[in-house]
Amino acid sequence: MSTGSQGGRLAGKRALVTGASRGIGAAVSERLGAEGASVAIVARTLEAHDRLPGSLAETRTRIESHGTRAAVVVADLTDADQRAGVVPRAVEALGGPIDILVNNAAAAIYSEVATMPLKRRRLMFEANVHAPLDLAQAVIPSMVDAGAGWIVNLTSGSADPWDGPPFELGVTGSTITVYGASKAALRRLSNGLAAELHGSGIRVNAVEPRAAVMSEGAEELVGGKLREDQIETMEHMVEGVVALCDCPEDMTGRTWVSGDIVTELGLAVHALDGTPMPPDRRP
Repeated sequence: MSTGSQGGRLAGKRALVTGASRGIGAAVSERLGAEGASVAIVARTLEAHDRLPGSLAETRTRIESHGTRAAVVVADLTDADQRAGVVPRAVEALGGPIDILVNNAAAAIYSEVATMPLKRRRLMFEANVHAPLDLAQAVIPSMVDAGAGWIVNLTSGSADPWDGPPFELGVTGSTITVYGASKAALRRLSNGLAAELHGSGIRVNAVEPRAAVMSEGAEELVGGKLREDQIETMEHMVEGVVALCDCPEDMTGRTWVSGDIVTELGLAVHALDGTPMPPDRRP
């Protein structure tokens, strides 16, 4: 049974989650709904992708199964004109300003740095840096008026530089570098925005997985190449993200690792429907 609907800890809150057709974004959206929030979900297409499972329509159904409201916003976040309409459309659909913004959508194009074309570099920075900041700027005024708000930016351990030489590059090699650079930029923006807004009631945090979360895209990229200790469950990652959607005012400006949040706050890991997971299924 869900803990959400009208009695969850986020009842009355309105959330906006990007990249919500599958993977971490879809899972976070469902869990927010299970905790009682109304959720606007964003991705490029409404129906299922021709290659990967998952869709906004399916995510909406899972949110609504918890008795909470779901609104769909179809938009390409790499297009500045389209993303400018995301927050106004979400506010209209949910009937009020956004309390929680989760910037999860990302473009990951893996290619060697020495030869990566400018078009691909620009695409990643549009999706991974400019879009999260544009959406944050769009929700900040109403959060300031309300005296509270939560902005959570999904980042990545690929933002960390390699020590060396010699360099231990991992399964993706150097091809993850430009993606990692965009996530490093998002980390710095999150920290600077938190510092700028401190005292307004708005919390801004970045969070990355403790280990690889085997979403549909990750499974396609590195499935079968990782050891069990290099993988984090979706529920564990989502627990950390959702904690940052409901954190106290002094918990801001940090780049968190999902596992550290769970450990530091002593959280129990829950399933996506909000029910506690049995001990043998916890990470």
